Amino acid sequence: MSSRSFLIAFLFAASMLCFAYAGDGKWLMHVPDRDRTRINPYVSNADARAAGAKLFARHCAECHGSDAAGLHGHPALVSARIRHASDGELQWLLRNGSLRKGMPSWSSLPEQQRWQIITYLRELQQTTPQP
Repeated sequence: MSSRSFLIAFLFAASMLCFAYAGDGKWLMHVPDRDRTRINPYVSNADARAAGAKLFARHCAECHGSDAAGLHGHPALVSARIRHASDGELQWLLRNGSLRKGMPSWSSLPEQQRWQIITYLRELQQTTPQP
């Protein structure tokens, strides 16, 4: 194997490892307990769910798809990882983002709107079959 072929193979393997790391949910380890246990004040609120759908379409669908199944290498939000994350953990991720993973911080959105997006995501989790 030539050194060029080796370099290409090495770079490919390294990029695959980086991709796997990006979707591995390690952000969950950074969520403080006080955030992890926060309760969504809009659980089961139909108005919040409808508002969350509009906010999702405006802010999230470009990367995650209108059906939240993932788009252009961005992760699906109708996945086991998101399904099992607490609402507080999702709120933390929306507020803080994970720029190294391509997830922007949505701290500029009012907290109420972030909770509404989570309410909508929970609805999607219930209505979308598990892959």
